[in-house]
Amino acid sequence: MRQFGVLGLPVHIHENYRDWLAQRLQASQGTHVVTINAEMTMQARKNPDLANVIKQAELVVPDGSGIVLYLRSQGQKINRCPGIELSEQIVQVAAEQQWRVFLIGGAPNVVDTVVDIWQQKWTDIAIAGMHHGYFDDMLEQQVCEQLQSAQPDLILVGLGVPRQELWIQKYRHLCPNAVWIGVGGSFDIWSGLKTRAPEWFSNNNLEWLYRLYQEPWRWRRMLSLPHFVWCVTKDSLFKPKKV
Repeated sequence: MRQFGVLGLPVHIHENYRDWLAQRLQASQGTHVVTINAEMTMQARKNPDLANVIKQAELVVPDGSGIVLYLRSQGQKINRCPGIELSEQIVQVAAEQQWRVFLIGGAPNVVDTVVDIWQQKWTDIAIAGMHHGYFDDMLEQQVCEQLQSAQPDLILVGLGVPRQELWIQKYRHLCPNAVWIGVGGSFDIWSGLKTRAPEWFSNNNLEWLYRLYQEPWRWRRMLSLPHFVWCVTKDSLFKPKKV
């Protein structure tokens, strides 16, 4: 596993993230997977707690085009690894191996729809439990009790950034041998509530534009993209860093 730095944060480069994670699942090696993009990187510059979580994660995959383009500019041979695709690939492996999966996040009924779809797609999938992401302290305690009792192998947490990363760090001790993945809004896409960008957008590093079209309220968050470009340019020219 090669590791490189982007604005002081690690990014891991591997030829096959799916197989690496499958090996971790097989060996019951606890793992926190972070799928990093430019927006998360800029959030981490303002949020030391998020930055620390990313630095401590066992796997940080290059989800965003900005991360990939920057590392390529530094001479690294790297391809983008969309978190939603990696997560679905590892769910398929889990279904084939009957490793137990737990889903947390999304709006009420969304994860139920995802489970229904997956059970039709993979008849042998083992669902250890599920819960939507709208919980107060009391419901959160119930979720934690379910996790501790079920001891699933794979836990998908879709609470948005940075909440899901901080939540995983806080509670991963409940299932220390599990693979935990922050999946953002993937449940909405898996359920059919939303759609991914057409392939042309993805191939041309414009998936962010399609997301902005679907969710115009994100425009303020999208301002982090030019800021990211400025920061990595300045970092490369004046303060080269290595992790």
